[in-house]
Amino acid sequence: MILALWIGGLLYAGYAIWGKVAKVDAIPTSNRPPAGKGTNVVLVGSDSRAGLTSAQAHKLGTGGSNVSAGAAHTDSIMILHMPASGSPTLVSVPRDSWVPIPGHGSGKINSSFTYGGGKLLVQTIENSTGLRIDDYMEIGFGGFAGVVNAVGGVRMCLPEAVKDSYAHINLPKGCQVLDGANALGYVRSRHAFATGDLARVQHQREFLAALMKKVASPSRLLVPWRLKSIGESGAQGIAVNKGMSPLTALKIMWTIKGITNGGNSVQVPIGNANYFVDGQDAVQWDRTKALAMFDALKNDKSVNVQP
Repeated sequence: MILALWIGGLLYAGYAIWGKVAKVDAIPTSNRPPAGKGTNVVLVGSDSRAGLTSAQAHKLGTGGSNVSAGAAHTDSIMILHMPASGSPTLVSVPRDSWVPIPGHGSGKINSSFTYGGGKLLVQTIENSTGLRIDDYMEIGFGGFAGVVNAVGGVRMCLPEAVKDSYAHINLPKGCQVLDGANALGYVRSRHAFATGDLARVQHQREFLAALMKKVASPSRLLVPWRLKSIGESGAQGIAVNKGMSPLTALKIMWTIKGITNGGNSVQVPIGNANYFVDGQDAVQWDRTKALAMFDALKNDKSVNVQP
């Protein structure tokens, strides 16, 4: 009887949360690369303030208010490769990467999201990498901060102090627990670092793995009221592609957690971090190394070192 109630509680919590998650049409249906081995998921952190009041947006230092009109932008773009067997790989894609955007010439990769949302971003990634994308997950400012707060914050050890007025943070050097507002500022910060966006994407990978390690712990996933609390804190700021199941989302979270235990965390190889084109500061990939890395992932081969 107790087991039945526990299972029922988990199912209720899971599906109650899932009902609040936005479902979007993010996977293209034509002109796609052939399927490779394993599964590829695009993970996006956007500046959407969906579900936030003006006061909440101000508290998080994100500016604006409950923004639903106007174009959204991406603060982070990652590709998670889940192999049929072996270790997963999490790849950061600098948002200023200069790539061809279908129907829009060439531009920064985050512009594809502004032009056409998740679907055009996925199409742009497929065209630039040769990887076929199977799933898509997006989280906005409020959802991210809410999840961090729901797990009691995330412990990070900073090798240097981080002060960034643009990201609204002033963090001391050393180990500390970041709450939602400070965590959001930390993963958004680039002005505090000499390497700018390249430092930011590294911090985003590290923080995401640490966060998922807490979220996907049995003490939270297997306790109905804790699971429901975490989900409700972030659900309104989360979007996934239509057709994704709750179990698939859980598998993705569990895989990201595994990045801290033997998985690979890398960045697209960069040829020129100070690429100036069309009056814009951008990032240019090292195409030879980048395509070699994506080809390895397509064939489920491990990417063991920072390219």
